[in-house]
Amino acid sequence: MTSFSTLGLRAELLHALEEMGFTSPTPVQEQAIPRLLGSDHDLVVLAQTGTGKTAAFGLPLLEEIDPKDRSVQALVLAPTRELCVQITGDLERFSAQLPGVNPVAIYGGASIREQIRAIQRGANIIVATPGRLLDLLGRDNILDLSRVQVVVLDEADEMLNMGFQEDLTSILSATPDNKRTWLFSATMGREVRQIAKRYMHGTEELQVGERNAAAAEIKHQYTVVHSRDRYGALKRFVDADPDLFAIVFCRTKHETQQLATQLVKDGYVADAIHGDLSQAQRDHVMGRYRARTLQLLIATDVAARGIDVNDVTHVIHFDLPNEAESYTHRSGRTARAGRSGISLSIIGVRERRKVQQLERMLKTHFTYVRVPGGPEIGQAQLMAYLGKLKRVQVDHEALEALLPIAHDQLAEFSKEQLIERFMSVAFDRLLGQFGALPDLNIDLSAKDHTLRNDRPSSRERFTTGRQLFINLGREHGFDKGKMLGYICGISGLSGDMIGRMYIDQYHAFIDIEPDHFQQVFNSLKGANYQGRKVRVDEGRGQQDRGDRPRQDRGDRPQHRKGPRSFDKGPKKPHRKGPKSGGRRFD
Repeated sequence: MTSFSTLGLRAELLHALEEMGFTSPTPVQEQAIPRLLGSDHDLVVLAQTGTGKTAAFGLPLLEEIDPKDRSVQALVLAPTRELCVQITGDLERFSAQLPGVNPVAIYGGASIREQIRAIQRGANIIVATPGRLLDLLGRDNILDLSRVQVVVLDEADEMLNMGFQEDLTSILSATPDNKRTWLFSATMGREVRQIAKRYMHGTEELQVGERNAAAAEIKHQYTVVHSRDRYGALKRFVDADPDLFAIVFCRTKHETQQLATQLVKDGYVADAIHGDLSQAQRDHVMGRYRARTLQLLIATDVAARGIDVNDVTHVIHFDLPNEAESYTHRSGRTARAGRSGISLSIIGVRERRKVQQLERMLKTHFTYVRVPGGPEIGQAQLMAYLGKLKRVQVDHEALEALLPIAHDQLAEFSKEQLIERFMSVAFDRLLGQFGALPDLNIDLSAKDHTLRNDRPSSRERFTTGRQLFINLGREHGFDKGKMLGYICGISGLSGDMIGRMYIDQYHAFIDIEPDHFQQVFNSLKGANYQGRKVRVDEGRGQQDRGDRPRQDRGDRPQHRKGPRSFDKGPKKPHRKGPKSGGRRFD
């Protein structure tokens, strides 16, 4: 087995690594460190996230630093604040026995005055995000990069995807032409190759693992549900695995916050991290997550870049990203530091094509898994409870008065009978909680790829004509999400009981589970919404979906003949892909 001592590092670094508990290098460290120590060439290193890249460039970087020289000798550029902080912390620990080496983190969202003072005190290594670094370069006599010997571009593909190409050009032009440049990236897209060609000279390339392939330690899974059942499916997977410790990805900041809020409301320990949070808020959320007082971190792609938490068990894609590279970076949040992990995608039927394209691009297999049912969840929770019983510390003092009573009452039962009764009570309680859950799965036949519905679709469930008309629509600020929340909030009904919706400018038609229609109707009848009297009626059923109730013809202009079919819905504008140039797979 290779050890760090065989890689050519100085004794002070080896001692620091030993104190940190690092004995054997990872593959990327084993291959990159000797190359970076023994060559004057620029180097491109392709390796997945979570493989130890910080030490792979950080240790050779520290070999280059003269502790007596207070000028900036090395520059590390990273896409996010979190990654800057992480890299700086690692460099500080690696250089613990190198007095005079002073890494300083420069990133937005923190006090620029404090960062300026840190530079003025002497920073021979700068770790920075491009935006804040450009800000400092634009100020007179604050930052001088003319003596930089090494530039590291960490997660270069992410910096380019985030639109930092012009910033990188400006920053690199402020550094000497004879510097060495080390580029680290998980993927080698066209933009990464262009920046290597433009800014690097005599470049060598080191590839650890198969190019653009998924990390071997990650199990890629997907489940197929109706779109409106994605939230229910997410909760089932969490309930079925009490040890789950996950990052859940959404597309937008709004969806991220909305999902986190709903999970907390339903009793889950969750919080959101996204670009609208201040640095203090982000630090607070990440502190809770690293301390495992949060079970679920709900994140956008941008906010999650640079998150380095070693024991994440699951990455859950509540929304699939538009690019394969984004999927790779998301999934790389789990299976870090040699651990295994699961990347689970909760998708609708139409997204199966994306999964197939991902399989081809990443050269890996995605396993279909079913959404857990009630008995599976109950059994998993019971097993977790048994584990808790084995580990519990009994407080004899608190139970002093009750234990004799319990011994007396249960004396007639043997150990086996007590266990049977305990299991029966516990499992009956869990089955009562989870046993009646409907099956959310949509299975795809491997033979003919046709849908086999284990759970009726909303079209099949709501064929009895229990359709609600309400005189609230887009004009009153309602979209489908807000309407669902309004109806559930006022009636106390679960979202599973609400079917398809058509929301017009002045009114809406909503399918209600027949057994609960009257509950919703009575809750809304006579209600007021922002001073407007709510009027409800029963629609005429599936076959007359286009007609509006006679008694509410005044709620919209007469020239409209009625809403379009629920199946078609309003047309959506064509969405163009991002400007990043990443490979789209949708």
